[in-house]
Amino acid sequence: MKYNLLPVIIATFLLSSCQKGLQIDYATTNPVVSNPLSAIQLAGDSTLVYLTDYFPDPSVIDSLSIPSPFQYRLSGDKAFVTLKVNNQSLPSLSTLAVWSKGDRYCLLVRKNRKLPVTFTYDPQGKKVNTVQLAGQINDWNPKATNLLFDGKVYKITMLLNPGKYHYQVVVDGKWMLDPANPVFEDNGMGGYNSVLVVGNTNPDLLPKLIPFSAKGNKLTIKAIGDINRFIVLWQNYLLDDEFIHAKDGYYEITIPDNARNHKRSHLRIWAYNQQGESNNLLIPLEGNRVVTNPSQLTRSDKHAQIMYFLMVDRFCNGNPTNDFKVNDPEIHPKANYFGGDIAGVTKKVKEGYFTKLGINTIWLSPITQNPLGAWGLYPEPRTKFSGYHGYWPVSSSKVDFRFGTESELNELIAEAHKRNMNVILDYVANHVHQEHPLFKNHPDWATSLYLPDGSLNTERWDEYRLTTWFDTFLPTLDLERPEVYEPMTDSALFWVTHYDLDGFRHDATKHIHENFWRRLTQKIKLTIPNKSVYQIGETYGSHELIASYIGSGMLDAQFDFNIYDASVAAFARNDYPFTKLDGALHQTFSYFGWINLMGYISGNQDRGRFISYAGGALRFDEDAKKAGWTREIGVGDSTAYAKLCMLNAFNMTIPGVPTIYYGDEFGMPGGNDPDNRRMMKFDGLSTLEQQTLETVTKLVNTRRNNLALVYGSFQTILVNDNVYAYIRKYFDNTVVVIFNKSNQEQAIDLQIPEYMSDSILYPNFNSKYSIQNGKLKVTLKPNSFEIFTPKIN
Repeated sequence: MKYNLLPVIIATFLLSSCQKGLQIDYATTNPVVSNPLSAIQLAGDSTLVYLTDYFPDPSVIDSLSIPSPFQYRLSGDKAFVTLKVNNQSLPSLSTLAVWSKGDRYCLLVRKNRKLPVTFTYDPQGKKVNTVQLAGQINDWNPKATNLLFDGKVYKITMLLNPGKYHYQVVVDGKWMLDPANPVFEDNGMGGYNSVLVVGNTNPDLLPKLIPFSAKGNKLTIKAIGDINRFIVLWQNYLLDDEFIHAKDGYYEITIPDNARNHKRSHLRIWAYNQQGESNNLLIPLEGNRVVTNPSQLTRSDKHAQIMYFLMVDRFCNGNPTNDFKVNDPEIHPKANYFGGDIAGVTKKVKEGYFTKLGINTIWLSPITQNPLGAWGLYPEPRTKFSGYHGYWPVSSSKVDFRFGTESELNELIAEAHKRNMNVILDYVANHVHQEHPLFKNHPDWATSLYLPDGSLNTERWDEYRLTTWFDTFLPTLDLERPEVYEPMTDSALFWVTHYDLDGFRHDATKHIHENFWRRLTQKIKLTIPNKSVYQIGETYGSHELIASYIGSGMLDAQFDFNIYDASVAAFARNDYPFTKLDGALHQTFSYFGWINLMGYISGNQDRGRFISYAGGALRFDEDAKKAGWTREIGVGDSTAYAKLCMLNAFNMTIPGVPTIYYGDEFGMPGGNDPDNRRMMKFDGLSTLEQQTLETVTKLVNTRRNNLALVYGSFQTILVNDNVYAYIRKYFDNTVVVIFNKSNQEQAIDLQIPEYMSDSILYPNFNSKYSIQNGKLKVTLKPNSFEIFTPKIN
């Protein structure tokens, strides 16, 4: 279809597209840092910045240029700088410069957005000993937030970022809704939480940036809304005004001629106005031209990753000679080894399973040596466990013989790389098994198993986040201490230097001190500076806690479990509206960016299978782990397959790194651990499973064939309880995504934005549609979706 809503007003910009390029004078051909540097997030009026996060060897720093009204103090070794400023006087974004060997590197500085919020609790004359808050404001840790009694009421004032927060009041240990707040919502687990909304959460008030057109060494960005400042970085160099031409809400950018000799570099773009910060844009370049064809992408383009998470023991048995079950009658068969191995993964790589599905990054569960015996205890049915999952290391560098050999791992990596696929490894740094030589030789390197009051410090996930043990036989390492994190970061580094692995999924990220992450990332940058290494963490917690581990000096990203929870609820439940999912997504953007490397999952090894929730075989208000032990969990209602396709469609069309948990490509059912870790099925799929596999395959390849779904802007154009529609746009590649989660067919009218005036779009999933008076009209079946792209994929 084609529709014209607006005359093209930027022709004059394009006439100059073949003019001689402009050169950045303060950028040499040998930069001391080349990867895009993350923004500095101010903590308030005083912020400690680790310059080693940006410059692993701080000795290369010559000086800093920091604008008024900032004051700063640089440490003698140049590893740290303290920025001081009246935060409220700042615009949303600022920049500072770091000089090194004649280069002027620019760091973006983001204003602290926190606002004061006061909570009160009136005991109504009753005697109360303690009043606390627990929720998304403090990672559900009541001990972190104690209200003080002023003689009449209990009160506390907190600084919170704009957004929506679930919370409860805890009075003398009893959890309850806030009696002073009439607003509450379903918590998705059979209960309710009070809800607090802080600041502006309406994205329509913020400026929007749209990648509009690209020709030659120029590109044009359309701005919607007022703009106070428009900021463009090529790599880590700020483009001066001579590179940017603004006219009638369009910004023409000339790509610096410095980019000509770079196979891959990037433009990064931001803007802001009085209401706040715009969406960010990331534009990949090949030479001094915009990347416009998916075939130009390589496996080093991290944003283009589509991950597949498999549990090695439960995927494919490629070498039966290494099968080894733990011979202990106390282990239930579900908790013993099934025989999957590295050779089995290689077999499926060679057979083309991942290539056909469209996967370009394989995430392996941990493969380090685990204990030979049985450990742990589950009460009913009473069972111990083997280390089939790989999360109980007794070595930090040896491949578990039950999974394979060093040569088999090298073969897997080589075969994946031949097919332009990455392989990342699930790495366990937080803890070791008590049989690990490190703990035997250095028991003092672990945190204390007992708290000062004599109680066990096990599974105290939030209260004692950095010291708690996962179990009594899994010592948590004190990774704040150099004598502990130095050898442990060396062990992690070994896996990406000895083997040609492409990155890590880091287990239990939030339980590990940031000293470990900073040192590991610094070692990676100094040891293999030209290798693309993707690091993604696992943190269950608030956006702020998750974000605290992301940045140039630590991790690239984390899995976004807040979006996972919202998307599971939206697509599996009839009573959870799309408006909540859209709100959660925009809150995520405000922390991690509109173009980000966060992981968006279909499921994982610690949650009940989505399809069983969607079909009603699992209830949201029950213990999914217990359910998996006590009854056979199936799919339930067959509409669950359509709902699973919608979840995968959502993950494949939003910014970030979509991740399929093995079996979710066709609808493997199950409760929680270990029932969500059944043996993978490749043959004998039912009709519905086969149809789901075909749909998910088409979804993955739709993402791979449309750069708008990787680098495009995101704009919601319609959202209500049951219908959700958004646009992704990357220059000439425009994608419209529409969902209908109701049980009724829906006729949907979408007002098309004017910037789509020249777009030609077709439906990929055969929905009926038409264009009339600038509106896209589409009819969606119950529990279905449609993706319009410039050509049918």
